[in-house]
Amino acid sequence: MSVLQRAGERDVFAELSRFRRAFYGCLSARADAFFELTDALLCADGPTRTPVELSLLAEHQRGYGSLYGALNHGRLDVDRLRDLLVSMPLPCFGGRIVLTVDVSPWLRSDAACSPERLYSFVAALTPDRTSWTVVLDTVRLGPTDDAAAVTASQLRQVVERLIAAGQWQCGDRNILVVMDAGYDVMRLAWLLRDLPVELVGRLRSDRNLRLPAPPRIYQPKGGRPPRHGPEFSLARPQTWTEPSVVTVNDTSRYGKAEARAWDRLHPELQQRSAWIDHDGELPIIEGTLIRLKVDHLPGDRDAPPVWLWSSATGASPAGVDFVWSCHLRRFDLEHTFRLFKQSLGWTRPRLREPEAADRWTWLVIIAHTQLRLAAPLATDQRKPWEKTTRPGVALTPTRVRRGFRHLRPHLACPARVPKPSRPGPGRPPGSKNRHPATRHDVGKTVKRPSTLYERDQARH
Repeated sequence: MSVLQRAGERDVFAELSRFRRAFYGCLSARADAFFELTDALLCADGPTRTPVELSLLAEHQRGYGSLYGALNHGRLDVDRLRDLLVSMPLPCFGGRIVLTVDVSPWLRSDAACSPERLYSFVAALTPDRTSWTVVLDTVRLGPTDDAAAVTASQLRQVVERLIAAGQWQCGDRNILVVMDAGYDVMRLAWLLRDLPVELVGRLRSDRNLRLPAPPRIYQPKGGRPPRHGPEFSLARPQTWTEPSVVTVNDTSRYGKAEARAWDRLHPELQQRSAWIDHDGELPIIEGTLIRLKVDHLPGDRDAPPVWLWSSATGASPAGVDFVWSCHLRRFDLEHTFRLFKQSLGWTRPRLREPEAADRWTWLVIIAHTQLRLAAPLATDQRKPWEKTTRPGVALTPTRVRRGFRHLRPHLACPARVPKPSRPGPGRPPGSKNRHPATRHDVGKTVKRPSTLYERDQARH
């Protein structure tokens, strides 16, 4: 090993140790139990099926009771954790930060005894074709929350933290935020119009937009000038005009990719739904509409066209190609969700309180961040039936996790050694072992008939 490689490894070890110390500084109550639980999660040999099994590992020196005690009664400074995550080096697409936002639920996220298990995540994407993302923030969504308003507030806080941490400076290109069709990208663009961001979202193929209104000289005299131009229906090609930009590229995964873009298209908003409380005249939110058509999907599957809308106007050929290529990288976050659920056991704990689920969620995010920082130090410890990782290709998070136990002795471990203690007295004689779980309102407005008579009356 050369001197430069050794120096690079020392820098990685120092960076990872600094992150671990900073994470320990964000913990207050049950800090040592929290920290050891995170290390046990990182050093487990296989998928986490239940958190209590982590107490059997050598990295967890405390009893299994401290594990759930930390989750149920521990305290961690979430704001400091968020500042810590945005302060780490971020991947960039040619000097530009690309974020994505998406939601992921637990099983039965609206159950009456364990409510509010739907989380919104914000992550930075990497330009390489890997399964790594940089998770920056998470927010729990309640059953009655306005998803667009919560997402706008979450993105605003993340962007402001990035600016405060020096990740974005005046003169840099706007931060790109890509999202799927489940978000109202046009409303989010209006709510975040004062930030240096460009929002890109996928539209349904039955959506109707409007072209810009014609100039005044082409309008009839008298009366109020129209605010909207002709209709542009995504499902009716006869309403399409000549595109502003047309690009054709050859890709290795999708064959020929043709992108057409129309500038300054906007929706015709109505005074209802999300805009019912808007004061004054409804705004005109202009952007760039992009139609992407590829030859095939991986596996020679048919590929229907994809419609994207960007909040930026005046698109160029290079800008159009950059937008749709970044949107394809959005699916990397799905690999992160699969890692959280299948390997790290994010949805495995049976926790009653939503606050306990929040603590476990942040613990999983911190574990994932440590795996990403340790990726340059890990060696490929593949199983005999697994494929060999090609040279120059980053290891997957699962393979990095296999070698984390060998890296841990060389890293900072600020958790204190547990004090010896005797077993507790246990439950008093005659006490009940079970008690009914607290039931919470999950926001359901329709009452399901409970008796045969009620069902018959509802049927008629």
